[in-house]
Amino acid sequence: MTEKADRRNYRSTLNLPKTSFAMKANLVQNERTSQKKWDTEDLYGQLRRRPATRGNFIFHDGPPYANGSIHLGHLLNKVLKDFVVRSRSMEGFDCPYVPGWDCHGLPIEHKVMQGLGEKARDFTPMQIRKRCADAATKFIKLQRTQMQRLLTVADYANPYLTMDPAYESAVLEVFAELVQRGVVYRDLKPVHWSIENRTALAEAELEYYDRTDTSVYALFDLHDTTRLPTALQAGVGVPVALAIWTTTPWTLPANLAVAVSPAATYGLYRFTLENAVRHAIVAEALAPKVLASAFADATRVGACTGTDLASCGAVYDHPFVKRQGSIVDADYVTLEDGTGLVHTAPGHGTEDYLTGRKHGLEIYCPVRADGTFDDTAPVWLQGKSVWDANPLVVEQLRSSGHLVREEAYAHSYPHDWRGKTPVIFRATEQWFVNVNGPVAHGKDDRDQPLIQRALAATESAVNFVPAWGRNRLRGMLATRPDWCLSRQRAWGLPIPAFFDREGRTLLTAASVQAVAAVIRERGSDTWFTAPSSDLLRDYDPSGDPAAPEWARGLDPTTLATSLEKATDIFDVWFESGSSWHAVIRQRFGDDAFPTDLYLEGSDQHRGWFQLSLLPSLGVTGQSPFRTVVTHGFMVDKDGRKMSKSLGNTLEVEELLKEFGADVCRWWVCSLNTDNDIKVDHTFFQLAGEAYRKVRNTIRYLLSNLNDFDPPKHRHNFTDADATSIDAWALSRLHELVTQVRRGFDEYAYRRTHDALFLFCNETMSSIYLTAVKDRLYCDPSDSPRRRRTQSAIHQIADTLIRLLAPILPHTADEAWHALHGPDADSVHLALFPEATTPPLDEAWADLAGRRNAWMRAIETARQAMEVDNPLDLGLVLGLRIDSPLRRLDPVDLADMCGISRVEIQDHDQAPTVLDLRGEPRCERSWKRDGTVRSRADGAVLSDRDADALEGRAV
Repeated sequence: MTEKADRRNYRSTLNLPKTSFAMKANLVQNERTSQKKWDTEDLYGQLRRRPATRGNFIFHDGPPYANGSIHLGHLLNKVLKDFVVRSRSMEGFDCPYVPGWDCHGLPIEHKVMQGLGEKARDFTPMQIRKRCADAATKFIKLQRTQMQRLLTVADYANPYLTMDPAYESAVLEVFAELVQRGVVYRDLKPVHWSIENRTALAEAELEYYDRTDTSVYALFDLHDTTRLPTALQAGVGVPVALAIWTTTPWTLPANLAVAVSPAATYGLYRFTLENAVRHAIVAEALAPKVLASAFADATRVGACTGTDLASCGAVYDHPFVKRQGSIVDADYVTLEDGTGLVHTAPGHGTEDYLTGRKHGLEIYCPVRADGTFDDTAPVWLQGKSVWDANPLVVEQLRSSGHLVREEAYAHSYPHDWRGKTPVIFRATEQWFVNVNGPVAHGKDDRDQPLIQRALAATESAVNFVPAWGRNRLRGMLATRPDWCLSRQRAWGLPIPAFFDREGRTLLTAASVQAVAAVIRERGSDTWFTAPSSDLLRDYDPSGDPAAPEWARGLDPTTLATSLEKATDIFDVWFESGSSWHAVIRQRFGDDAFPTDLYLEGSDQHRGWFQLSLLPSLGVTGQSPFRTVVTHGFMVDKDGRKMSKSLGNTLEVEELLKEFGADVCRWWVCSLNTDNDIKVDHTFFQLAGEAYRKVRNTIRYLLSNLNDFDPPKHRHNFTDADATSIDAWALSRLHELVTQVRRGFDEYAYRRTHDALFLFCNETMSSIYLTAVKDRLYCDPSDSPRRRRTQSAIHQIADTLIRLLAPILPHTADEAWHALHGPDADSVHLALFPEATTPPLDEAWADLAGRRNAWMRAIETARQAMEVDNPLDLGLVLGLRIDSPLRRLDPVDLADMCGISRVEIQDHDQAPTVLDLRGEPRCERSWKRDGTVRSRADGAVLSDRDADALEGRAV
């Protein structure tokens, strides 16, 4: 009789697995059913109404822009956040999570204006705002549906939108507090300027791309050499020039000074240029690069310090503008590139501006908003764009004999993050937050600037995951300039400033609060449609101690009717950076502040993290967050940034259609998110294969509980079970509980993923479930040993499903109802299991190392003996009389090794593998355990299998 025939004849006598939990997941279809069920049952509301045994965990969502479909970055970010919400809820916290959308600003307006094309120039601000609001609303609906398709749980019925009147008003409340603290000011300063979009930009709105520009070495002739330090040894009547270097020739028309390093040594060099002997001042350290490499006859005449040069009073003639400039000192001048003499245009650079302020220079900018030169520039530049001006300036220098040389210069250059076009530094009137000046909070800290407060908070008051986030944020804070708040666009929250006919400004905390009250009622469109008198209906300057003197003497009506409204809007980062107040404090109260967690991509160290921290410190003196978790960016498998132009993107919608959300979530959980993340379609295929192994493990657990009634059949484990294989499995289970809960708590999701997969794939599938398969199938259905194993399996299944629930919400809920019945509450309303220590004999610890050696010996023997079925083998173990392993059941040891039997002998020698093919094999279980013999009815059975059949007969 063949093995196949044996199996078929006894099939009806076996306890074969059976479950409603299908092998094929059909995630794409079935996940939608789960999602609809959760929506119908209001799962988020149930989580919020459930008693919070551990209190509140306040997790705040950073708002994405409502300007397109979600991409892989959203998939990563939103799934990671959902791990937090679900795991914290299952830890017993009340974890409210309000999703948000950034609705204002250039990303949306830029897209709308592109769609309008040439018609856009004829649109009024209100027409543009209407189009932008419609676009934002459209994409909010789209993204909300897509995020729900990722099986995320959130208060999607009540999201926060930065264009809602209540939110806008709350932003103005934050602004009013900063005005009250004295950190808001208006000034003419150079800022990053987008020519394409004609607006100021903040550092967080820039992207840096490699670019090659023309750099020039040029000569600025000194007007009078008699003032030069004598150490330079300039001869009487000998013309001398300053050698400068710049990568932006178009800024030379705005040059007002040349800066030198006080500590550097500067030499006067004689060389021949265009067949004429010339004399130029260059930093000694850079002279070989600037002169000697190009002019073989370059000779140093004399030298002096930068301090001497800056204090000598010499002035130079601008090479093509009828203007003289001065030599000034500046600590930022380095000797890494150039000539050591820095061309300074206070209207075209931050350091230049500061130098100009220090030395009383005009903040001169001859460039208009569209990037063309105005009528204060040389005639040959007027109306030309700054980019077209570069070759014109170079040619002017060459033709006038002031050009030493030009060369290509490759560097990283800032670009507008929307249009991807290069930006310029341009001086304009803007509103700023003074991050480097005093903040009026109280007597003790009145003189402590926001930056110092921020550095102190990030040093001690905030936890960073990963830890490198601390230094990254601190480095960006330490070098940041004052925050430019104003933008010259239509789609945004207006800065509520007013100007009288003489250009004087009205902006106080009280006036801002008055406008905020109106906007709370009617929205920010009111700023564009209502007169000043309507917006300031509740403002009385006589009762406002901060009102300017010229306003305080006017009655409210007279004042309001004489004012013009400002046209600038807020930087969108100020809007989203005020969400700690507009969402957390406004919805949940002051007790919910500071929040427990912010979680975003690493770009938010210069964005939302930083620009939430600064206003919060300015208003409350506290950080808005206790913990910051950072993740990296998606790149392709070759490490390149993903973009449609490169053709290396993966569409989230297509991934969901092919793999389902649970597989995508399993992939996210597998990632090391500390740094950039490589993505490829094959990675999702691998995640799908791993998911199926986990699913099949759950299915096998459930299928062997078909006849198990927990209240009736549950086995209570005691010390008497400590040597059982089931006690070993439970001990491994509770190690898993500790690992997984710690992983969730520490946001170490990859560690959680690896622990769960290893448990399913190795501890369960390869060891335990393989070992107990025989007793589950072949023991009498109600035998104590089988019921004990089923009790362990029930506990394992229940625990494993709960631990997997935050990662695989649909699969876990499906398995939960297969385990506990269709009427059971959702697994997502359950709590995580507690890690307990079951009774376990220490012999199992001794077994861990030995089993691997036994398995190697068995495999070697199996191949040598050409044995196909390991049940045809046995193992002789030599164990000393005092070995703890002697306390373990030899049957359990045999099952752990997948063989028919284990024999224990009194010696301490290497294990011996037995070929049992000469012994009878049980026709029901196929084991050759030494008890197999022919029975009265002719059947060849082991004692266990004979008893099982006899029990059935009874």
